[in-house]
Amino acid sequence: MALYHSYSPLRVFFRRLTAVVIGVLTLPFMLHRRDRARFYSYLHRYWLKTSNKPVWLSQAESTGAYYY
Repeated sequence: MALYHSYSPLRVFFRRLTAVVIGVLTLPFMLHRRDRARFYSYLHRYWLKTSNKPVWLSQAESTGAYYY
C-alpha cells in the first residue's frame, strides 16, 4: 500500500496552468506589496506539487544523495 499517490499528467498540467494564470493576473497588484516573495513562494510550491506527498518531503528525498 502506497502512502502517496502521483497526480495524473493532466492534473499536473492544469495545476501548473492555474499557477501561471494566477501569477500573471496578480503581477500588477503584487509589484507594490511587501509580501510578494511569500505569495510567489506559495505559487512555486503549488507548481512543484505532482503528488499528494508534501513538497518538503519530496525535495528532501531528491537532494539526500548530495549531502551524504
